[in-house]
Amino acid sequence: MTAPLHESIGRAIRTRAATGEPALVAFLTAGFPTREGFRDALARVAAAADVVEIGVPFTDPMADGMTIQRASRGALANGVTLRWILDELRALPERPAAPLLLMSYLNPLLAYGLDRLPADARSAGVAGCIVPDLPYEECADLKAALESQGLGLVQMVTPVTPPARLGRLAREARGFVYAVTMTGTTGRNVAVPDAVRDYLGRAKAAAAGGVPVCAGFGIRSREQVERLRGVVDGVVVGSALVEVLERGEDPAAFLAALRDKA
Repeated sequence: MTAPLHESIGRAIRTRAATGEPALVAFLTAGFPTREGFRDALARVAAAADVVEIGVPFTDPMADGMTIQRASRGALANGVTLRWILDELRALPERPAAPLLLMSYLNPLLAYGLDRLPADARSAGVAGCIVPDLPYEECADLKAALESQGLGLVQMVTPVTPPARLGRLAREARGFVYAVTMTGTTGRNVAVPDAVRDYLGRAKAAAAGGVPVCAGFGIRSREQVERLRGVVDGVVVGSALVEVLERGEDPAAFLAALRDKA
């Protein structure tokens, strides 16, 4: 029997973490800054990251700060849709080695149709989804639809998630547990105080024997990555990477610098 596609996500993260370095889960908004540059940006990001999150633009990205809000607005103005994203991924001459995830709010997925989405996403090389506005209690339909095609639904936890719920979400997550580093939206710089490290350690303990744990929101520097070494399996880099792409700089160089100990 073929292994579920979502297992490629955890495998990529664990492989990097086994070297002593946190895995890099890199986020870019599809079609931003330009539609024409999406394939090239994806290729460069995927060559330097262990896992790639492809952001599906949405009018009200409530978990995201100004950078990703701006990127979503720009991508929507560029005519980017979920259908366009999947078509672009299917048309790639060569699929990236890094596993791909869709990071989407629920409305675009429902509008596309849960009856069609899993098979279409799988054919495009997508291994799973992250849906920030979908609570666990309401995720059964999407989770079942994705798992019918071997795709996984990443679960998110926060510093205020109660212990019992933390354990439940860690058990139900596929791909990885997304451990949000703070309450609030993406983009702000996080100092990674001891209290955050303690919370991340609890998340890691809750997921022991299951999927890896990655910390996200506010990860921008090598110093932060160093501070999280050994605490989590990986880090999610979003707003800072979107800003790099927006400035026309090299995303691969930026991601490599997060690993550079020199």
